[in-house]
Amino acid sequence: MRHAIGRATRPRFNLTLNTDGRPHPLENALAVATLVLGIAAFATGFVVRAHMFAAWVGAIGFCGGLYAQFVSSTTPQRSLIIVGVVGSFVGLALGIAHGGFVPAP
Repeated sequence: MRHAIGRATRPRFNLTLNTDGRPHPLENALAVATLVLGIAAFATGFVVRAHMFAAWVGAIGFCGGLYAQFVSSTTPQRSLIIVGVVGSFVGLALGIAHGGFVPAP
């Protein structure tokens, strides 16, 4: 019962994508890139004049996110990827609705 009278220690807050203890630099980079592309596509999807940027970034983020999801190793990576894929899809849909992949005449 020695552990019962010892000083209680709180686990430190660790923000990491490598919860399995092994490094995954490629998978981490793909997860973060998908998240960044998703946020960019989502934000520019609401701007009508930025429809071309939103559509292309959304398409790249969506397809890249699906590949990243396929090769991901840990649950935190998958969580970031899903947020990025959804943001990319919404940005892609709004970009297509506002004019699509080609510049407006």
